[in-house]
Amino acid sequence: MFSIEQVARIAHEANTALCNSIGEDSTVSWEEAPQWQRESAFNSVRFILENPEAQPRAIQERWMRFKLDSGWRYGQLKDAEARTHPHIVPFEQLPPEQKAKDHLYKAVVLALAPFIGQ
Repeated sequence: MFSIEQVARIAHEANTALCNSIGEDSTVSWEEAPQWQRESAFNSVRFILENPEAQPRAIQERWMRFKLDSGWRYGQLKDAEARTHPHIVPFEQLPPEQKAKDHLYKAVVLALAPFIGQ
């Protein structure tokens, strides 16, 4: 059985691997991830578990609301100190490889969902 934290970690690491494969190096391993990044992963896992039919667009919109509510805003570069992120845009404006991250995250969470302990 997995805990939600373990599923968040696995989904985060899959996302990090995808980011690295497309040359995006701003996402670090789970061990190195700051608390806000881990919290974002937990929130995404919970959202997907509670809304398994949610489309990747809804996952992006939920993530974007979380970022904006946490004081982040759009910026050309991801900068945790300045709280800027280039993906704080509507789903339609994301490049295909960024849209793929939402598809992958959902697939990982749903694949592991039957193994989450209660």
